[in-house]
Amino acid sequence: MGDIINISEIFGSKVFDDATMRERLPKKIYAEFHESVDKGEEMDPHVAEIVANAMKDWAIENGATHYTHWFQPLTGVTAEKHESFISPIDNSHVLMEFSAKELIKGEADGSSLPSGGIRATFEARGYSSWDTTSPAFIHEYKNGAILCIPTIFCSYTG
Repeated sequence: MGDIINISEIFGSKVFDDATMRERLPKKIYAEFHESVDKGEEMDPHVAEIVANAMKDWAIENGATHYTHWFQPLTGVTAEKHESFISPIDNSHVLMEFSAKELIKGEADGSSLPSGGIRATFEARGYSSWDTTSPAFIHEYKNGAILCIPTIFCSYTG
């Protein structure tokens, strides 16, 4: 038998929640982030950039090399489009990058959501937008880990 896992010790341990943000963000940025969320206003780009960088650093420390805008379409299962933090700079070096733009909005292929694939991909453009009220989290796979950013999905045509 393998090692015994203590669920109470690991539950919620890889979540970029309020406590993690408070620990990793400058106090002013943390306050400005919460102010925009509480008021339902668009986040200042400078604040979003600092949040994105802190989230990326935290995710990499937890083994993530990729991120996804994670959402639940009307199909009954989750949907994800994986993107990499890795940006090659030459044949032997990479940068680990993640911007506010990549955090806040994604573009997903909605060709099978929720129609079951009756639309062509070019007709099924959609966007995902970060749900700032739900914390990002790390999902571990046997080959690695990915930062999951809870989002809403909106099709281009509604």
